[in-house]
Amino acid sequence: MAETPTGLTFNRRASGLKKTSAGIFCCLVVLVVSCTFLYSRYLTSLFPVENLAVTNNREPTQIMNLDDTLNFGARKGVETRTSWKAPIIWEGMFDPNLYDQKHIQNQTSVALTVFAVGRYLDAYLKTFLTSAEQHFMLGLKVIPVEKHSRWQDISMMRMKTISDAIESDIHHHCKYVFCFDVDQEFKGRFGSEALGDSVALLHAGYYKAPNNSYTYDRNPRSKAFMETGDYYYHAALFGGLLENVKNLTNYCFLNIMEDKLNNVEALWHDESHLNKYFWINKPSRLLSPEYCWEPSIQDKDIHVIRLIWAPKNYDRLRTG
Repeated sequence: MAETPTGLTFNRRASGLKKTSAGIFCCLVVLVVSCTFLYSRYLTSLFPVENLAVTNNREPTQIMNLDDTLNFGARKGVETRTSWKAPIIWEGMFDPNLYDQKHIQNQTSVALTVFAVGRYLDAYLKTFLTSAEQHFMLGLKVIPVEKHSRWQDISMMRMKTISDAIESDIHHHCKYVFCFDVDQEFKGRFGSEALGDSVALLHAGYYKAPNNSYTYDRNPRSKAFMETGDYYYHAALFGGLLENVKNLTNYCFLNIMEDKLNNVEALWHDESHLNKYFWINKPSRLLSPEYCWEPSIQDKDIHVIRLIWAPKNYDRLRTG
């Protein structure tokens, strides 16, 4: 008999997660964050919002483009801007207070989705949520999703689930959405400087590697096929404006389904399709590997660790 999906509740003041039934298989957790509430608790008394506005007598107020304040020369030895002029965000390039003030003023709201699959619920979800509460968001709710038989299918089908969640619910509340894998832990500020129209993450294992070593899908039969690309992006984290994330997830889902009809499976599943999407549709903002780091890698370029990969035990956690 197939297991049925179930919801979870999260008590921020108490011990954490409660299982509402024994049949947990997977869930999509949607955390709705109001930057107005989140940041005003800590920042408004220290950093008046009006400092962001530039006024001249009775002329209309002009709001600065905060990306014009980025210091692209602050980090030597790493790339801070793409060939299409998108910023690559590193510690030291930005003033976090300016970004927070702007999003207080704009009443920015962000949804965070995290996909928790099977045994990953017990292994990772509590750590992810409790660390996210400290570094990313304040409120959450849970949407159960359909069970799939193989972890590869679950991983790929999350694209449709995210798209459906945006269409049915998230668009009522939020302007931005970020999508995470659950087997991660927040370790430091993951703030408003990460917000952008279309946000991709540089993979910690490849950001210094030559292009010909990137593990794109090389099978011409797959819709994810790529001969070359700009960077190798990590699907553990992506985000942006709702409409852009919906376009990304729809693109990946439709191409995954076409591959299935042709009995093809991309090398790295939804990550391969995500890399193809960002090759065709350039992201407007790239996050450095500080925003998702592998702790076993020693690298002097990493000054701050904001999110880490959790230790993996795939044989125990994956089914199928």
